[in-house]
Amino acid sequence: MIKGFQSGDAIPGIEIGGRAGSPVRAAADGVVVYSGNGLVGYGELIIVKHNDDFLSAYGHNRKRLVKEGQRVSAGQVIAEMGSTGASQDELQFQIRRNGNPVNPMDFLPAR
Repeated sequence: MIKGFQSGDAIPGIEIGGRAGSPVRAAADGVVVYSGNGLVGYGELIIVKHNDDFLSAYGHNRKRLVKEGQRVSAGQVIAEMGSTGASQDELQFQIRRNGNPVNPMDFLPAR
């Protein structure tokens, strides 16, 4: 189950349903710039900076597996899916370009 992107949402991104403990993988190479739970509505959150233009965010995790400052590779497991800050097990996934939310589906490979 994927809930689509709505730019006007309070937390703009996509919600990907799954099972608690499922691996959450980095979308691309980058550096972890945030790993914590201090942002309301995201639960256990990881933010990866990919370059000067792009960030990706991964929320509602059960367990974070990376620390701030750590380099990650595309496909690397960075967290376990969970429901922190959500009503069900899901991944809240965002991509931001120059600080603005964009539709992640425009950047992910076709399934």
